[in-house]
Amino acid sequence: MLTWLLVVLVVAALAAVAFLYNRLVGTAQMANEAWSGIDVQLKRRAELVPNLVAVVKGYAAHERDTLEKLTQMRAAAQAVPAGDVAGRAQAEGALGAALGRLMAVAEGYPDLKASANFLELQRELAKLENDLQMARRYYNGAVRNQNTLVQTFPVNLVAGPFGFRPRAYFEVSSDAERNAPALSL
Repeated sequence: MLTWLLVVLVVAALAAVAFLYNRLVGTAQMANEAWSGIDVQLKRRAELVPNLVAVVKGYAAHERDTLEKLTQMRAAAQAVPAGDVAGRAQAEGALGAALGRLMAVAEGYPDLKASANFLELQRELAKLENDLQMARRYYNGAVRNQNTLVQTFPVNLVAGPFGFRPRAYFEVSSDAERNAPALSL
């Protein structure tokens, strides 16, 4: 009888560990999928920037410094390693600020503001920034869920030995990045 009780307890403990492990894997996969969503939006923005720069460059040839900085920031954002959430957030924040400066430069060119190509790129950029904001919120929600699970008892007893650690949130790193770039049509 004692043997059966011991076997039942061991099986119950193993089942509990398996259940908790599977929950941890599920939240980790949600966070991975959420990061992938941010990455997709950032790649879309990186692809849109050269088109925007090319259109503006045709009108604002003497604003070369602004355009070159924007191109450099785009390259810097793409060079950040895939798993470096904080580095990616910082580089993308700087790129967003540079896009805001580009839009300010465009304000000085009435012909450019009326250009159908520029207006379409500006609309696409506004939609993209909205999609990116939603992807960031989804990622941070998935990270919150995983971090809560990893840090709560008794899950933390399973999380630590299996290598589950809290993840970093996608956050802006400076006050300048918190200010939305001024985009006007």
